[in-house]
Amino acid sequence: MADLFDNPMQLMGFEFVEFASPTPNVLEPLFEQMGFTLVAKHRSKDVVLYRQGEVNFIVNREPHSHAAYFAAEHGPSACGMAFRVKDSHKAYARALELGAQPVEIPTGPMELRLPAIKGIGGAPLYLIDRFEEGKSIYDIDFEFIEGVDRHPVGHGLKLIDHLTHNVYRGRMAYWANFYEKLFNFREIRYFDIQGEYTGLTSKAMTAPDGKIRIPLNEESSKGAGQIEEFLMAFNGEGIQHIAFLTDNLIEVIDRLQLAGVPLMTAPNDYYYEALDTRLPGHGQPVEQLKSRGILLDGTTEGGKPRLLLQIFSKTALGPVFFEFIQRRGDEGFGEGNFKALFESLERDQIERGTLKVEA
Repeated sequence: MADLFDNPMQLMGFEFVEFASPTPNVLEPLFEQMGFTLVAKHRSKDVVLYRQGEVNFIVNREPHSHAAYFAAEHGPSACGMAFRVKDSHKAYARALELGAQPVEIPTGPMELRLPAIKGIGGAPLYLIDRFEEGKSIYDIDFEFIEGVDRHPVGHGLKLIDHLTHNVYRGRMAYWANFYEKLFNFREIRYFDIQGEYTGLTSKAMTAPDGKIRIPLNEESSKGAGQIEEFLMAFNGEGIQHIAFLTDNLIEVIDRLQLAGVPLMTAPNDYYYEALDTRLPGHGQPVEQLKSRGILLDGTTEGGKPRLLLQIFSKTALGPVFFEFIQRRGDEGFGEGNFKALFESLERDQIERGTLKVEA
């Protein structure tokens, strides 16, 4: 994909997301349920690599590491992420010149000293320039498991489409400026979603390469909603959910359900009854979407449908969850679904007793 605008850091997509947990065997079974395969183990550290398609998940189990301390504070979670860049040393030097805070991680996931700056919630944001097949950071530090496909298809998850940050009220501008100043991200969407009882604002940021998208979510003035619940449960700002891109969402959801991955239920019958009015001529199998709880958004103006199919998992790691999407020409985030989805999450909060509603 050609750069959307000036790309001073020469970003080239996500490289990996790093995870840690204070409790053993929490992350690994979940990732295997989701179709990931253990493909490599670090040569000297208790760090492993799970992969599906082009998605790399590093599980850092090394004691006394930055990941271990992060997990002790936040629970099982994404404790770091990596951007691909053309030249990591140039990108790192530029980030520091622009005011980024360096993160020295002698106990990071690699023997390699990966350039990293302080990101959301104090999690390291790594800058990686070794990602070619046979010359990647994994080829240097990891041993691939014999007989295992290095790029397993799994359930059909292809790429990380985006990941969100939940931030404290009043901090959205700070994080938007962080990504704008250092990486020249731009705001491509802004939402102000009001549910029946709570609300949130979301500023969707995208990188110049069009491959790294990070929506920033902030609680509305109503308070006591999903963002506030996340911040309390997570004990701070952090990555709320990770969204995966797939070519056939219906097939992927069938595989996820067979594997036992808990997914959010459909909003209500009316949502699906209204699809033909909201998106006339969309051409999608409504009954198949309804039976799986898949949401549909986009536009059909001009007789050319540009659609987004999406569904969310239930919370899987503390308050952290996952999203599964298929893009058919729509580059949004399902803004037409937000109110329906938001209210379904409110219902879930009410059922769990975390949102009190007066009779």
